[in-house]
This record gives sequence, C-alpha cells and structure tokens, in this order.
Amino acid sequence: MKILLVDDSKTMRNIQKSVLTQLGYTEIEEACDGQDALSKIGAFQPELLLVDWNMPNMDGLTFVKTYRQTHKSTPIIMVTTETERSRVVEAIKAGVNNYVVKPFTPDLLSQRINETLEKAAAA
Repeated sequence: MKILLVDDSKTMRNIQKSVLTQLGYTEIEEACDGQDALSKIGAFQPELLLVDWNMPNMDGLTFVKTYRQTHKSTPIIMVTTETERSRVVEAIKAGVNNYVVKPFTPDLLSQRINETLEKAAAA
C-alpha cells in the first residue's frame, strides 16, 4: 500500500515512517507541506494519506480540501496537535476520514490506520 506522509517536521515523518514500517508498509513517500504533497500525488498515487494540520506554504486543511476536489475516496488521517472539537469537526467536514492527536503511541496510530482502511474497504 502506498502511503503519503505530509508533515513539516522531519522528526514527525520519521516517527510515522518507523511505525508504518513496523506495520509492514514499505511504499512511503514524504512531503513537507501541502504544496509539496500536491506536487507528488500524480506520480505516487497514494492509497492512504497522513496529514499534519499546521504547516507553512499550504496547511493540512487547505491541502485536504484541494485534494478532495479530485480524489474523493482515498482515506486521509489528520495527524495533529489540534484537539479542539470544532477543529476536529472542521477537518471531518473537509474530508478527513480519521483523526490522531500528537503525541500518539505506535499502537494508536496502527489502530487508526486499521479502522480507516476497514471503513474505506466497506464503503
């Protein structure tokens, strides 16, 4: 499965990549912000996206809204420090399928990925 990590923090991308690798995912592409992610989508064709909210150039919410205009069903998990209920609702309305709050445990990230993929497969 092809997974795109979109986060301005190299450390956070490395943590996510480590967890994904432990889960058996090996096709992983990284992007440092929403614009970078948009430039890589065509060639990479991700099947799952893990997206940070707060990034320079293009934030995660703007990216999700832009991405959803052409990619309606690809699962997206927002991985962010944003915990306020209104922000979670805003992200879901924009097209996010699931939500993980930083800092997270490998188990929690794994659980959210599995939940999200199961829902997507059932849809």
